[in-house]
Amino acid sequence: MQLTGIGAFILATGAFVSAATTTTKATSTKSTGILAVESPKWLPDFGVPTGVNSGYPTGPIDTTKTISHTSLNLKNYPEPWTAPSTTHPEVKAVIAALDWTKVPKAPVVKVNAAGEIDMTSYDASKDPYCWWSDSNCVKPKASYLPTDVSICPNAGDWGLNYDDGPYNPIGDKATDKWAEPELYNFLAKNGNQKATLFYIGSNVATFPEAAKRAINDGHVLCVHTWSHPQMTTQTNAQVVAELYWTLRAIKEATGVTTKCWRPPFGDVDDRVRAIAHQMGLQTMIWDQDTNDWDMPGEGGGNLAPSKVDGYFQGWINTRKKGTDKTGHIVLQHELNNATVKMAEKWLPKLQTSFNVVTIQECLNVAQPYWEKNWIYPTEKNATISSNSTIASNATAAPTTTTTKPAPVSTPLVTDIDLTPATTPVTTPATAPAADVNLSNKGSLESSATLLTTGSASLFAIAASLAAYLY
Repeated sequence: MQLTGIGAFILATGAFVSAATTTTKATSTKSTGILAVESPKWLPDFGVPTGVNSGYPTGPIDTTKTISHTSLNLKNYPEPWTAPSTTHPEVKAVIAALDWTKVPKAPVVKVNAAGEIDMTSYDASKDPYCWWSDSNCVKPKASYLPTDVSICPNAGDWGLNYDDGPYNPIGDKATDKWAEPELYNFLAKNGNQKATLFYIGSNVATFPEAAKRAINDGHVLCVHTWSHPQMTTQTNAQVVAELYWTLRAIKEATGVTTKCWRPPFGDVDDRVRAIAHQMGLQTMIWDQDTNDWDMPGEGGGNLAPSKVDGYFQGWINTRKKGTDKTGHIVLQHELNNATVKMAEKWLPKLQTSFNVVTIQECLNVAQPYWEKNWIYPTEKNATISSNSTIASNATAAPTTTTTKPAPVSTPLVTDIDLTPATTPVTTPATAPAADVNLSNKGSLESSATLLTTGSASLFAIAASLAAYLY
């Protein structure tokens, strides 16, 4: 369902500058065949915010229980959780910078009266635009686009990730105890665990200190749009606006320009991919779904938590049997109190059966941002030698030192097939098919649930890793 309210806008005071001093141009199309991109030149230059590390943390992690709820200057942003304007000068600057001859002319998808995407006129057997929602396609038909990230290539890897953060408090004591930094502190205290976080721009703008905590803890920050629409239902200009304001909020809050994004509901086609790619973003999906968003909780649904428990246990059982032949990216959320509880319940158990890492670590992506000072550990290079420092005027908080457990032994993939075949999304053997629709013919996440949550919280893989690394 698309939100329609338009907030007040004013042009940000930051100058549009190139990040050429800290970034380099993408891999040439002559060597990879993938459309080359470079660090976005149209984002304001915010500098490094006070209180943010200068690079990946190698020392103790902050696990204080409270953080400031001060927002960014919301006058410089669209109204949180509303569809952003496409006529704002900053958005128009991005539109003018893109090569629209490299954006396939896929039609904007219609929605029915219930706000659900209409697939009746789309021929999935031909799938001309690699529409994931209908066909689970992850290898674009447009040859100049990289394959979506949807699995970890090494068996035994679990690419830990959470959508819809940072989880904002709403003023309710019972649920706010689960808002950030609850999950981030839990991760820090359980093996100094890192995760890939797909952020809603609205939630970053209203709770930037949570994003600071996450990046200081060593998590990887990615884009998950400004207001969580089904992206194939958006016009080209709307796609730009949804991505731009989230990129901007993350950069203002943390100082980094991320290279990764995830479409809400997994709803992406080559048109949307091409726009995101030119905005410096690699598309990331998943190959398994916990359906945790549908559990009873603040703004949640009616799926029994025992069903979600069964999915986790099924994945663990499969791994223990030795029949699991690939690594996984399993969709989870920091959407509400129920999803955070479930994440905390199962992480220690996953750590005993899988090598739990960020998506970027399992892909051996050391630099997930256009800024080169952030270098993360990878499976090929697990050692980070230089200590980072906190930006000037920041006050160091009490910290707790944790040690990450030894990873599960598994063969390391060193030569990755850059043209993998599409693999359908599957459900765990213990999960009843009637309760999980992973083909996304029905919504993978509840649109209504996410919209009512509002500002409260709300694989083949490796095609052209060189393009992703730029």
